[in-house]
Amino acid sequence: MRKYIGEIGLIIIAIIWGSGFVVTSISLDYYSAYQNMAVRFLIGAAILGLVFYKKLKSVKKETMIKGVILGAILYLAFALQTVGLQFTTPSKNAFLTAVNVVVVPLIGWAMYKKRLDKHEVAGAVLAMLGIAFLSIRFSAELNIGDILSFLCAFAFAFHIIYTAKFVSTEDPIHLTVVQLLTAAILGFIVLTFRGELAIPMVDGAVFSLVYLGVFATAIAFLLQTVAQKFISETKAAIILSTESFWGMVLSILVLGEVITVKMAVGAALILLAILISETKPRLFRTVPLREKA
Repeated sequence: MRKYIGEIGLIIIAIIWGSGFVVTSISLDYYSAYQNMAVRFLIGAAILGLVFYKKLKSVKKETMIKGVILGAILYLAFALQTVGLQFTTPSKNAFLTAVNVVVVPLIGWAMYKKRLDKHEVAGAVLAMLGIAFLSIRFSAELNIGDILSFLCAFAFAFHIIYTAKFVSTEDPIHLTVVQLLTAAILGFIVLTFRGELAIPMVDGAVFSLVYLGVFATAIAFLLQTVAQKFISETKAAIILSTESFWGMVLSILVLGEVITVKMAVGAALILLAILISETKPRLFRTVPLREKA
């Protein structure tokens, strides 16, 4: 079981984020996207800060710097996704953001000369195609929202890359708390400039913010940081990309959404992506040449 601790943690995150689609849509009926981001990061940082208060007394300066870097990248990724969504369709935004699953191994190769694992790269491509089938409902035109969504994919990819790099030497709890606090501070700075600091307290909407702050932020990002100690960046990106799949499953189970052929194909491709990256099947068996007599 310990062997698969990384995979299990990331699958739990993907399920939480998949369930978060509905909760986020409820929250956005009452709060702006920027208020949503700032509050969820603040709640996440506060929850983890309270739980691990004693442990946080020993945070090293180097860990804080790395946590600030992660927090800045994280907020940038969410901001690009949010702004991009204002100019493009949700399906395009979801698909272009998911391109990070292919970008991660390429960045790892370019920055650290990491060998490209053919099974993980194949899994990454299949995962992206699966997400395309689940979300594709768009025309071929390109606009500023598409560009921002594409840049968002790079930001999320760098977040996964640097999380893996930093957590190899730093405490995952320290890293998570510092990065969430950094993202929250950046969020409230942006709210100040936008004049959106007045956040209404509406019963149903507050519940959605609490859910996003506790589960989709505090628990999810702590699990991600811990899980990435045990798993490669590319495999992490592939498993995290299944949030679209889990969102579909929960929509079918909870909301009674009807399964279409396109949804079934997308789900099958995503599951095949995980299977290939995990089992690494030998697709081509090398047959030795006969020696000449």
